Amino acid sequence: MGKLDGKLRFEGEYLNDLKWNGKGYDSNNNIIYELKDGKGFVKEYSNNDKLIFEGEYKNGKRNGKGKEYNLFYDTILFEGEYINGEKNGKGKEYYDNGKLYFEGEYLYDFKIKGKLFINEKLEYEGEFRYDKKWTGKGFDENGNIIYELINGYGKVKEYCELNGELIFEGEYFNGKRNGKGKEYGKHYDNLKFEGEYFKGKRSGHGKEYSLVGKLIFEGEYLNDERNGREKEYNYDGKLIFEGEYINGKKLNK
Repeated sequence: MGKLDGKLRFEGEYLNDLKWNGKGYDSNNNIIYELKDGKGFVKEYSNNDKLIFEGEYKNGKRNGKGKEYNLFYDTILFEGEYINGEKNGKGKEYYDNGKLYFEGEYLYDFKIKGKLFINEKLEYEGEFRYDKKWTGKGFDENGNIIYELINGYGKVKEYCELNGELIFEGEYFNGKRNGKGKEYGKHYDNLKFEGEYFKGKRSGHGKEYSLVGKLIFEGEYLNDERNGREKEYNYDGKLIFEGEYINGKKLNK
């Protein structure tokens, strides 16, 4: 017997901690599904009584077609195919607002091939490796090709998932930021940082800018933190600090 917040959710037999033979109930104690030998159409709920999954079970796990739901927004997060509890086969992912984010193919819960969308417009189409863009083409909002990746290498543009604004442009290697690049403010469309990256993080020489485009910092970075000889400026462009940083902290003044 299984209960959630004191409410009966499942009554029956288990096999290796998996629901096997029995009946599932909703919060009003109505029977909503039945499992036989670990097979059937099932509904799963969160601790606060929210539907988080509905779909086909086999061998006590998600197998076949199903849907996952967002706990906080009551929207679909994913719909597609499962094998042994993992996303395998064709599927679609959605943003919190219900708009399409990805459509394509999965293997062991990872995207392997398909299309990415921002504001319902195609942003990337191609292959993925461990959910990272790998070999394919990127598009602007008008459908024009603006970059191409081959085996995780190339010059790329990244966009904000919320409003579609450009947040990064630069070099990729192994599906991550590697080499020179620029970051932009998510909501202000201003240059925020320009410099060097390694394995997706700021590493090497770089510059930071204020919201109005003024240089406020210049120096060395390591693993996204200021490390090395640095210079800081106020919003009027006056030098206010020159010295060493270690792991993001000033070593001397």
